[in-house]
Amino acid sequence: MDTDLRSSTGRNIIEIIRTMRPELRKSDRKVADVVLADPRRIMSATVGETAQLAEVSQPTVLRFATAIGCNGFQDFKIRLAQSLAFGTPATHSVLLDTDDPETVAEKIFDYTMTSLDWARSRLDKAALHKAIDRLAEARAIVFFGFGASGIVARDAQQKFPLFGVPCVAELDSHQQLMVASMMKPGEVAFIISNTGTTRSIIEIARIARENGAVVIGLTGSDSPLVTYCDVALIVETLENTNMYTPTISRIAALVVIDILSTSVAMRRPAEDQARIHQMKRQLSDMRRMQPL
Repeated sequence: MDTDLRSSTGRNIIEIIRTMRPELRKSDRKVADVVLADPRRIMSATVGETAQLAEVSQPTVLRFATAIGCNGFQDFKIRLAQSLAFGTPATHSVLLDTDDPETVAEKIFDYTMTSLDWARSRLDKAALHKAIDRLAEARAIVFFGFGASGIVARDAQQKFPLFGVPCVAELDSHQQLMVASMMKPGEVAFIISNTGTTRSIIEIARIARENGAVVIGLTGSDSPLVTYCDVALIVETLENTNMYTPTISRIAALVVIDILSTSVAMRRPAEDQARIHQMKRQLSDMRRMQPL
């Protein structure tokens, strides 16, 4: 079992149960199923009542609580309450053909918020610091991405030029190969790939690194891309087969880009920050409706 997953008391216990369920004993899975089916009912249940609902023994319920990383049944109920206080768990956000637009809206909002909270809790803070250091020192930054990851690359390319560093986003595979082949020490290749398994994007990371560039990877899991990165930012979101899942992965990646760009901006000299504020004022003036 994933020891790191079980040991973190700050993580959504419902999603921990969902993730660990396949690894649990058969009898423990019965308890897991009861919890996932109606977590609010379990909130007010005793050990004996939970055992009866799951059709298992009371020691099995206690063993289940320990198996998912809780210090007993009471600790499990406290963490369950914390998960429910945050919002409807993603396990309850599966879209049904019978859902009306209001229900679809509620489920997508709930799923997105829960997934972002999950990504936040699992983000490696040490890797985040390293990425900020490398970006702040970079003489030039190139963002690479395909498809939805290309949208994230475009967003990053809009933000980072504000700091006086040459910055581009490359989305075409041929152009990516050309640019990666010409990168030099002191430059950063920022590779964005949610799956981290696309052969061509991994090749871009390998080439850029061989040429001396620092490679930062933004990916959704401990994927093959990580092997070729100097710094890997793993932004894990809750997986689901519904049509809106790719959007959630993209939103999480965009949030990380905001974190990186804001952190780099805060390291800039005071005069640079003043120029950014002036630019924003000028943009605000331009957006105001002028009288005819």
